[in-house]
Amino acid sequence: MSPPPPDDRYSAPSADGQALRQGWLAVLARAATAELEAHWADTDRPAITVLRKPEIGLVMARGRAGGTGQRFNLGEITVTRCSVRSAEGQIGHGYVSGRDKRRAELVASFDALLQTPLRHAGLMARVVEPLARVQADARAATAAKAAATRVEFFTMVRGE
Repeated sequence: MSPPPPDDRYSAPSADGQALRQGWLAVLARAATAELEAHWADTDRPAITVLRKPEIGLVMARGRAGGTGQRFNLGEITVTRCSVRSAEGQIGHGYVSGRDKRRAELVASFDALLQTPLRHAGLMARVVEPLARVQADARAATAAKAAATRVEFFTMVRGE
């Protein structure tokens, strides 16, 4: 007799699944509270149980000299975290910079819903991808503005 198949909700995430989840969490964490609230209002959602209410704390940010050199402590950053469970049993976590408790709760709630196979594709198309496009456009606009002020230096070599 073979063992029963593992329950997908409790199996370890695959490398691809983990990268996908990190991607949507990054997009959600960078989104403004108003954007998340608007998407939350348009989402058909199950009941959400708060496992860890939003808490504010500090984390140490580390940097590297020159991007690749030795690590050093850059300073502390204020972070808010929250954990929730959806009615389907998925656990979502939200970590956001700053002191916005509602934003952390919304990120955790969307994380839980995005882990549900039946909801995943719809939420990615309606919530995560539009937010990612807005964030990419903002980064491109900032890069274009910075590129407009770029000065190129060159050195002329005297003939010998």
